[in-house]
This record gives sequence, structure tokens and C-alpha cells, in this order.
Amino acid sequence: MRPKNVLHLGVKELWSLARDPIMLLLIVFAFTVSVYSTASSLPDSLYQAPIAIVDEDQSALSQRIVNAFQPPLFRPPKLVSREEMDARMDAGLDTFALNIPPNFQQDVLAGRSPRIQLNTDANRMSQAFSGSGYVQTIVMGEVETWSARYRGTPTTPVVEVQDRVRFNANLTRSWFGGVVGLIDMITMLSVLLTGSALIRERERGTVEHLLVMPVTPAEIMTSKVWSMGLVVLVASALSMKFVVQGWLGVPILGSIPLFVCGTALHVFAVTSLGMFLATFARTMPQFALLMVMVLLPLQVLDGGMTPRESMPEWVQQVMLVAPTTHFVMLGQGILFRGGGIEVVWPQFLALAVIGAVLFAVALARFRKTIGSM
Repeated sequence: MRPKNVLHLGVKELWSLARDPIMLLLIVFAFTVSVYSTASSLPDSLYQAPIAIVDEDQSALSQRIVNAFQPPLFRPPKLVSREEMDARMDAGLDTFALNIPPNFQQDVLAGRSPRIQLNTDANRMSQAFSGSGYVQTIVMGEVETWSARYRGTPTTPVVEVQDRVRFNANLTRSWFGGVVGLIDMITMLSVLLTGSALIRERERGTVEHLLVMPVTPAEIMTSKVWSMGLVVLVASALSMKFVVQGWLGVPILGSIPLFVCGTALHVFAVTSLGMFLATFARTMPQFALLMVMVLLPLQVLDGGMTPRESMPEWVQQVMLVAPTTHFVMLGQGILFRGGGIEVVWPQFLALAVIGAVLFAVALARFRKTIGSM
């Protein structure tokens, strides 16, 4: 393999990408708007949920419950009548409607176990699922605290559990979502750019031109891998600096250069995967279908969306052969926990081995493909 040929072919790929405005727009969108939207709109998060309360008791206890619903989880409660409660929910104005019945405080003091009605708009599934639990916890906490103080009984439990949350003390979802979104975009763009580079050659008929030139298949493939990988690496570094740290305000505990080195290994692996997939596709629509079939399970099962410990044991073992699994572990170890190379070296080694295997397999497939032209 001659480095000069690899360099010139890679520069050619960069110029070809520079003349593709749609692909450039996709890169900018993926590493800016897409990362931000992933971080700020996680499906299982509860933020500024609208709630209406029908207070038919007008007591100190009911007022205490009303005052307990505060931002950022809930919007300030709207005090409405029973007739307005149903109308507002039919109009989609409220996700939750809490109905406190008459004589509620009196029944609590008498030990009659009164019931509070909670109406939930299940069309807003993400908020309804988690928000109902929040509402019940808030109401029960206020009732128990008020009852204990009214009767003069101590409110301190026999055993008190003290939570000490590490790495994200406020449990801010956008911190986690921003990094996971960036990791997903790195994977997707690495596969897409490298695969589309080969598809463009076929669609434009320039593959035949390369075959009559004094270059080898290894040089052609290596040039596409390093050029498209460089684009993703630079874009991800800028996104980490200006979107994740700047726009989202995520504090990074670990070394950014160490994360970039890990990203380079991951990009090497998934760009090789992109070349491998492109050898099976003749057009961009076919390649897009292959990407969906491969990337969707990789991103769902890599530990970013769901902890690996929550998956079946056989799934955990199978996903160890995927580069995305090790990259998520590497990113979390460096960026969230502040780990150094002594902590993440197994993931570095795994990415290097997986990348080398994928490159070798993709190169063999690429040689076979162009040999049949």
C-alpha cells in the first residue's frame, strides 16, 4: 500500500463531499440540532407537565397538596371546577387532573382512608406513565407529613436512607442525553458517509476509472475510511465543545483528548462496517435499508438507551462483538466518571480488535465485489 496514493484518493473524497450540499447539511444538522433535541426531549422525562386541581375541600391539607406541585416537574396548578376539569382534559389542556373531595381533611384525621381521583391523559404516554407515579408520591408524602405533625407524632423514620448521587447529582437528563445523542450521531454518520462514498462511485461510474489506475483495492478502501472518518472526528469534537459543553452546559469530568482518541478507534470500526454494507447495495435506497437493519439494533442494545444489566444475559454477550457497546462504555467512563486510560483500556483494546476484523472482512468483500465488475 502506497501512502501517497491513499492521501490523494482521500483528498478526492473530501472534495467530493464538499460538493454535496445535502450531505454537508446533514452533518451539521446531526451534530447540532439532533444532539440538542435528543438531550432536551427524552421520552421518559417529566418536565413542565400541565396539571389541574379541583379543590372541593378548601382545607389546610388540600392547600398544602396544591402548593406541592411546582416546576420544573409540573407547571403551577390550575384551580378549576369539576365541570371545567373534564372540558380541559377533552381539549388537551391538562395531562393530569386531581380531584380532592369534600371533607378530605376531616376524613384523614378520622382515619377513614378517603380517596383522591387522579385523571390522566394517556395520549401523552411518556408523561402519563412516569407522571402518575410522581403525583401519587407527592400527595401521599404531603398527607403523611401533615398527619404526623397534626397528631404530634415524630416524622423522623426509624431508618433514614441518605442518597448520594455521583457524577450527576441533580439527575439532569440532558447531561446523559446529550452525550448519548452525540455517540449515536458519530456511529450513524460514520457508516453513512463511508458507505455513500462508495455508492456515489458506482452511481457516477467512476469505480471503473479507479480500476484502470495504478491503485489497489486496499488503497481505495483506506482512503475512504480515513477521509470520511476525519470528517466525523472533527465534527464530533466541535459538537462536544460547542453543543454538549456550550449549548447544553454539560460538565465533562474526564479528558476530551482521551475521548477523541477513543472516538477515532470507534470511527475506524464503524467506517469499515459502512464499507462492508455498501458492497451489498447497488443504490442509496438499498444502502439506507441496510443501515436501518444494522444500526437500529446496535443503538438500542449498546447500553445507551437501556442499561446492559437490564438485558438478557445472552444479549449482553452477543453485543460484546459490537463496537457501539464498547464505545458507550468508553464514553461514559471518560466523560461522566472522569476515568483515565487505566480504566478504559479494555474498551480501547476491544475497539482496536473489532475495527481490525471489520476492516479485513470489508476489504475482502470489496476486492471480491470489484473483481466481478
